[in-house]
Amino acid sequence: MKISTKGRYGLTIMIELAKNYGKGPVSLKSIAREKDLSEHYLEQLASPLRNASLVKSVRGAYGGYMLANEPKKITAGDIIRVLEGPITPVEGIEDEDVAKQALWLRVRDAVKDVLDTTTLEDLLHHDNDHHQESYMFYI
Repeated sequence: MKISTKGRYGLTIMIELAKNYGKGPVSLKSIAREKDLSEHYLEQLASPLRNASLVKSVRGAYGGYMLANEPKKITAGDIIRVLEGPITPVEGIEDEDVAKQALWLRVRDAVKDVLDTTTLEDLLHHDNDHHQESYMFYI
């Protein structure tokens, strides 16, 4: 399973809105400028997020977007499903033998578990000091 820029940038939007939760709307223009992303592309992602009731839009000079719920109630899985569709690492597993079907289902369930148990609040408070170290390859 590969998460496209839709999912990655959608998470970026949602994390930025979570940072400002309770402080009023945030413009996509400010997110685009701060993260060096296309404002037009962010606008395309905001529409399905709004249709899924994950964000609310506020019109006007000081308008923008706000989370529709608390950061602790919105999961990465909610966002990824809206923007990427169902979480499926392999298509057509029904044609695979039973052992491989079981493997792909376990992979899918593991990915779903991580996405569905990681909230925006978790991502906001992620401790950067405890990130996994990159692998070092020696030749």
